[in-house]
Amino acid sequence: MQLWLIPTLYAAASVAAGFLVPRLESKFLAVSLNLSTSSAQAYLSAVASGMMALTGIVFSIAFVLVQFNAVVYSPRLVVWFARDRLLFHSLGMFVATFMYSLATLAWVDRPGAQGVPFLSAAIVAAMLVASVLMLAQLVQRLNNLQIMRVLQALGDTGRQVISSTYQSSPWQASGKAARAQEQLCSARLTVKYVGNPQSVTSIDIARLVGHARRMNGLIMMECGVGDTLLEDSVILHAQCATTFVPEKELSACVHLDEQRTFEQDPKYAIRLLVDVAIKALSPAINDPTTAVQAIDQIEDLLRRLAKCDLEACRAFDEDGVLRVVHRMPTWEDYLGLAFDEIRQFGSTSIQVMRRLRAALAGLAECVGEGRAELVHAYLNHLDYGIERSSFDPQDRAAARIEDRQGLGLSHHVEAGVASPAADGKGRPVS
Repeated sequence: MQLWLIPTLYAAASVAAGFLVPRLESKFLAVSLNLSTSSAQAYLSAVASGMMALTGIVFSIAFVLVQFNAVVYSPRLVVWFARDRLLFHSLGMFVATFMYSLATLAWVDRPGAQGVPFLSAAIVAAMLVASVLMLAQLVQRLNNLQIMRVLQALGDTGRQVISSTYQSSPWQASGKAARAQEQLCSARLTVKYVGNPQSVTSIDIARLVGHARRMNGLIMMECGVGDTLLEDSVILHAQCATTFVPEKELSACVHLDEQRTFEQDPKYAIRLLVDVAIKALSPAINDPTTAVQAIDQIEDLLRRLAKCDLEACRAFDEDGVLRVVHRMPTWEDYLGLAFDEIRQFGSTSIQVMRRLRAALAGLAECVGEGRAELVHAYLNHLDYGIERSSFDPQDRAAARIEDRQGLGLSHHVEAGVASPAADGKGRPVS
């Protein structure tokens, strides 16, 4: 549902209630509030005028803060903040309270009306209380724009996406008939995208498996989640042994939007965390501590990805027959996305270099042998960059020390003995 519909529905409901409730109350509920007409009018006028002023002030502050934090953190975070449904529900409640107060005010001292309508005045009071509660929630959300809470929220979202993307699915099973199935497929269909550039937000693998089963064929995806499709971009290739499914049904399995979303895309959470880190490392801001805090979240996401089967890019039907081959990022893709830009833009910060070494050394200990080799190679690349940097010899030596705080805790102490330095692969040096 479009977010602008939320305040529209609130406004429409308040207008309808403003017309119906006072009339029904005067006809079926002859109860008058023990309040003078002038006092009731003052009360309703104060609520109506106050709500409009509050709406303007609150949302001016909200959008200024969102824009400010987007400049400081990342422009891609604007959509994430601006799409918060609480913002639109608050706007709807404020407008509804204003409009219903006006409708009740128009009914007070109306010819033929008996006193002040009790139910309508009570509804206005209830809506005012609800508006105050929403205001409190909105202020809390604005408080969540603090850097630590933004990083934590991005990390939490990334952890949820990793869990949902790589969790066990009914189509992820080994199929012995896969090669034989490919040989049966003779006819070939290519589905291309037509339209304005849009991003792939998710792919319905289950529906694609069903379509491939109907065709008794194999579908090979040429796009992945996060890709931007342009005119005539190839979406998929379908090999068929019987009858093809219409192109419209196949392309409908690829969900598109104007911008990337977190759905099925752990890379996007890492992308935003990296954006925050490199923005903090820009000469205009010079805040390497924020970059270190972003690396904390990035390392945690990579540790969770290290436990996943990142090569699970084949989908099988219930009979174990290969039906869909789709594109998934590799461990090397995640490693480069997480650290390449931070390494480049943080090359002049000893704090960032030390934190990167600690992150890579920690990852090397919790991944398998094949992935550990890539991590060690990246460590060597990091050390090579430090060697070529403008640091003096003492700074180069300091930058090669692993420190999970960046600056502040460079040695682990066990039984009163500090651990020795580490070599280029994160191993202790005797």
